[in-house]
Formats: sequence, structure tokens, C-alpha cells
Amino acid sequence: MIKEAPRENRAARYLVSGPPLLFLVVFFVAPTLIMILTSFRFPGEFGGLAPIAAPAEKISGEYGFTPEAYQFFFSDVLYAKIFLKSFGVALATTLICLIMAYPLALLIARSEKRFRNLMVLLVVLPFASNFLIRIYAWMIILGPESAFSHFVNAILGAFGLAPVTLLFSPFAVLVGMVYVHLPFMILPLYTNLEKHDASLLDAAQDLGATAWQRFWRVTWPLSLPGVFSGSALVFIPVLGMFAVPDILGGTGDILIGNLIKDQFLGTRDWPFGSALSIMLTLAVLSVAGLATWFARSATGQRA
Repeated sequence: MIKEAPRENRAARYLVSGPPLLFLVVFFVAPTLIMILTSFRFPGEFGGLAPIAAPAEKISGEYGFTPEAYQFFFSDVLYAKIFLKSFGVALATTLICLIMAYPLALLIARSEKRFRNLMVLLVVLPFASNFLIRIYAWMIILGPESAFSHFVNAILGAFGLAPVTLLFSPFAVLVGMVYVHLPFMILPLYTNLEKHDASLLDAAQDLGATAWQRFWRVTWPLSLPGVFSGSALVFIPVLGMFAVPDILGGTGDILIGNLIKDQFLGTRDWPFGSALSIMLTLAVLSVAGLATWFARSATGQRA
């Protein structure tokens, strides 16, 4: 009986960890390997991929593997600028979402329990409608004949400034990004803030701490896991988003997500689109690694 216990434990571990591991292999590892191999292929004559081996009836032509897609990427500074612009939009969206979401999440967490579920429901309620319908609604709100545009231009005119076009601009892209991803920042923050021990704030108050000191020395450090989780849930999806820039942005507001989408669906240059996807993945992993190192360093300094 003593020898059977390890086997049972091993079988139980396999049953628990096996399905998630299989899911990751099938839906993450395998597609990533396919993208890596595709990035080293030649594009086909009419789009897609050229054959790996030379067809029997064709003597000349491009086939096999090549680093041409990566050479093309590093040969033009335009792609580096698009990457930097995409990271700038993602960073700005994350910061705005954090500034807007933190007070709301704190309000929900400190409200009476009977109101919390209703307030959380209102946060996730936009997900009940179609994503594109919500984005097209912002086209109406930011349109040149909308009441909001007239209001903004009236304020600008009062200060002697020329009227501006809100739609098809970087401003419209940023508004759409914040609107779409704001709930993904609120929910992790609320989940974290709800678990805080209120007695810690009472103890800080008894020791003479002001409201700001209680927040900065108690609430903020304890909420950092929620801040990092929400930031990741906002920052990473924004980098790959292409629908919002396509609908609300102008011709000069192309981001890396739009560029990748155009390579697969427009020019049908699958190797270059795969190379862009791999470079984006490496960039995201690098940022995630730096953020993890920074979070651990900050936590160690506080300890």
C-alpha cells in the first residue's frame, strides 16, 4: 500500500496538469512553431507560401527557407517607428486606464456588499453588446457634426484656437482603446482591493497617518499585484489591436497590429507577417520580463 501511494499521486498530478498542458501545447506552442517556420519561408507567387522543396516540373523559382523576412524588417527604420508608436499607444492607454480605473475600483471595493455586485455588473455590461457596434458608436460621438465635437471646438474657439477634427485622429484611437480595455483594468483592481484588511487602515490612522499617507503607505503597496495584472491585461492586447485604429484612426495611425493584419489579408506576404508577429512576441516578452524584474525589485526594497 505504501508503494502504491506515489503512483496514485503521480496519476492524480497528470490528470490535473495534463489537460492544461495539452491545451497550451496545441493552442500556443504548436501555432508559435508554425509561425516561426513560416517566417523563414519564401512568399508564394500569388500570396501565401512558396513550396519548401522544388516541384518536379519547375526548375527555377524561390523555395526552401530564407531569413529574408527578418532582413527586410531590420533594413527599414519605418518598422521600428511603427513598433515604438504602438508601444507608446499601449503605454498611454494603460496609464489612462489605471488613472480612471483605480478610483472606481476603490469605490466599488469600499461600497456596501449589496451594491458591489450591481456595480461590477455595470462595469462588464458593455461586453453584452457587439464590439464593432460599440466602436462604430464612437464614430458618431466623435464625428464632425456631433454635439461633442461642436462642444470641444466651441471651447477651443473661445481661446482663439482653430477647430479640430476628432474622428480619424490619434485622439480617437486612444479614446477607443481606453473605452475597450478599461473593464480589464477595473476588475483585477477590484478583486485585489476587496481583499484588503480594513484594520490596517484603522491602525495607520491610530498612529496619526493622514488619508494620503494611509493610501500611499498601505493601500497602494497592497494593490500592486492588481495594478500589474490589470496593466498586463490592457497593455498586451492593445499592442495587437487593429480594429480600433482601422475604424477610428486615419491613414497615419497604423500600428503594428494593422501592419500584421495587412500582411496576411492584404498583400498576402505570410512570411513577413509571421516575422512581424514573432518580433512583436519577443518585444512583449522582453517588456514582461522587465516589468517582472521591476516589480520584484520594488517589492524587495519595501521589504
